Amino acid sequence: MFPLSSTETTAEVRDDVRAAALAEVTGALGDAVRDSLLKPGDDIWVRVDATAWRTTVETLKSLGYGYFCFLSAIDWMPSPYGKGEDDPTEPAVERDMTIRQGYAGGESRFQVFARFVKPCETVGVTIKTDVPESMSVPSISAVFAGANWHERETHEMFGISFDGHPDLRNMYLPTDFEGHPLRKDFPLLARMVKPWPGIVDVEPLPGEDSNGEDDAS
Repeated sequence: MFPLSSTETTAEVRDDVRAAALAEVTGALGDAVRDSLLKPGDDIWVRVDATAWRTTVETLKSLGYGYFCFLSAIDWMPSPYGKGEDDPTEPAVERDMTIRQGYAGGESRFQVFARFVKPCETVGVTIKTDVPESMSVPSISAVFAGANWHERETHEMFGISFDGHPDLRNMYLPTDFEGHPLRKDFPLLARMVKPWPGIVDVEPLPGEDSNGEDDAS
């Protein structure tokens, strides 16, 4: 099914198991599907309309995808502050702020994605949806109870609401905390002051001077 040597091109690689799974999922979801992607030997991704987010999960469960792995979000906007390893003492470089939504495409800055697996067949699918301007998608916590705290964390870190969730209280931050730390435009002051992971002050090891060089040299 998969190449035995590096001489076989990507176009020749087949993955009948995942191809069948993708056909089954997209066929069951119908018009809810916006795009999909199959990477042979890797995984499948399906992007659905936000209004069909919960019904998509219900459909997957009915197809045997009974194991909920995780739910989270991603902010596809490039950080206006650059990369964490950039040196803040150097002049700022011109940044490409084009939003690119990754596998299965997209039409919004924020996307919610979740992972489900068929336990007996070990076939998984990652579903994703564009978050609309209302910054809200339907909750799936009533379908998979394990999604409850994943949605709370996503709400806290990205500011995305989940309609129908019973309790979207913060899990980590104070209730009066302003902002959402995993948004790309949230300023992480520690990274703006010094290069990430930061220059830390450490005591020299025995036999070393303050510059980390061996005294004997």
